[in-house]
Formats: sequence, C-alpha cells, structure tokens
Amino acid sequence: MEGLTDPLMRQILTQIAADLGRPYDWSVSEFIRVTQHVLPAHVFYKYVPELHHDAKTASGTPIHVQLLGSEAQLMAENAAYAAELGAPAIDINFGCPAKTVNSHRGGSVLLDEPEVMYEIISAVRRAVPAHIPVSAKIRLGYTDTSKMDDIRGAIADSGADWLTIHARTKTQGYKPPAYWDKIQNFNSLSIPVIANGEIWNAEQAQNCMMQAGTQHLMLGRGAVTRPDLVARVDNDNNKNSENLTTLLWTDLIAHQIKFLEGAAKSDVVLVGRYKQWLGMLTKGYSEAQTLWEGIKREKNRAVIISALQASV
Repeated sequence: MEGLTDPLMRQILTQIAADLGRPYDWSVSEFIRVTQHVLPAHVFYKYVPELHHDAKTASGTPIHVQLLGSEAQLMAENAAYAAELGAPAIDINFGCPAKTVNSHRGGSVLLDEPEVMYEIISAVRRAVPAHIPVSAKIRLGYTDTSKMDDIRGAIADSGADWLTIHARTKTQGYKPPAYWDKIQNFNSLSIPVIANGEIWNAEQAQNCMMQAGTQHLMLGRGAVTRPDLVARVDNDNNKNSENLTTLLWTDLIAHQIKFLEGAAKSDVVLVGRYKQWLGMLTKGYSEAQTLWEGIKREKNRAVIISALQASV
C-alpha cells in the first residue's frame, strides 16, 4: 500500500500484533518501481530498511520485497539483486490502481495483458534462487472480469508460489463491496490463494474466507484502521472468545507517540503521515475522531503529541 505501510508504519503495526500474541506471518513492502535499470542498493534499503536486519522488523516479522514494472528481464534482474541483498521473498504487483502507475504500464493495467504477466513472473522465478518464494498480487481484472480465465492460466504456468487477490477490478477501485466469491475462480490453481479487500472486522474476515473458499487472508487498510484486527480475526477463527484480544485507545496512544517520534524527511512529512493514519483510525476509534477535530489544522509535532497524551 503505497504511502501507507512505509517502514515506520510496518514497525508499529507488526509490534502491536506481536504484543497481542498474534504476529503477522509476513508483511509486504511498498512497491519498488522498476523502470530502466537495476536499482542501486540504497533504493532497496530506502524502501526496505529491514534488509539491514535479516529482512525483519524489530518484532521479528519478515518483510517481502514488492516490485512493480512491465519489462520481464529488468524485473528479473532487480528481483535477483533484491534476493542477493537478503529479501526472503519477492512479490510482484499487478494490482496497483493508481492512474500514474497504470499510465506508465505498471500495476493493474497489466491485467489486460496476461501474457506479459506470465513473462514477468516466470522470468523472476528463473532469476531468483529456488528457496526464495515468488508471489503475485492481482485484482479481478482491469476494467472488468472478462480476462479472469486468461489471468488464471498465466499464473498457473508462471511458477508463482502463491497468489494474492484483491477482490475488485481496477475500475471498481476501493468502492464497496468486494466481490469475494469471484476469488473462487482461482481456487483450481495448485498454489495457495490469499483473499484481500474490504476486511475491516472479524465478521467480514469470516465471510470473505467462506465466499472465497480459502483460509488465507491479507489484511490491508483494515489493519491500519484497527491495529488489533489480525488478533481479532485469529481469535474469531479459533473460536477463542474467552480470550478476546482488543487494543484500547489508551493502549494505542504510546504507539502513536512512537510514530510521531519516528524518522522522516521533516516534521511536515511526519505530521502529514500521522494525520493520514489518524484519519483512518477515526473509523475504528471514537477517541480518534475527537482528537482529529482538535488537531486537524495543527502542524507542530510537539503540540500534537501533547494533545494525544491528553486524549486518555
């Protein structure tokens, strides 16, 4: 999720999940755009600083390196270099709906070219050592779902180790609902299929798994909105209602302060990123809405931290 799950956010969310006793199996980096050459090491380290620490966050969650591009050989060479730098897995982004990305022949626009998808995935698979998984992230299609069979065939023949599906087309964007039942069209693949899209609570997670016909989920914006979502889904999935894990607003305050004290190019950037997160938290916490009303025009980081501490 470009601009949302950067290294600082990954550090915070994976730590919360670990503290709640349900760490993420893995997390995926923001996409790294591959265009004209093999990227230098400092670019990979910028997007995935966890590569300096065995490709794991401080809480021990592995970070998979996600690449986005349209030239198979160039994608393969960059994937091989990422693996050399320590990437535990390579994920290929065919799901990004951003107009700028699509206009440069990246992300979900390639869903209209299943043969190119096949070339990219298979080239990356050949270039990366056999013990390092290669996965793909897709949507149900670009403008519609008419090419789902061709996309499934491309994935089947590519050598991908698993497939993550956001259950909407590019045209449908992020507008509810997500069409979880259409994920079943991919369940004939011999690899795990991971469902994604419009999962904001444990009930929706259960409905998604049932309709998609898979037990594998990827949490996205819902995990940013409710940082305890992974634990709540796990508790619900295991019928463990007696030990329901809930992250209260008071518990979340320290993590928000840690975010505001994190590294960034400037206070302006950091405050902007925090307000983006706080805006999403308003969907999960009434206290966040109250805080948002008080600091939405505030630019001073110290003032925001004081307001946050006072919101208990």
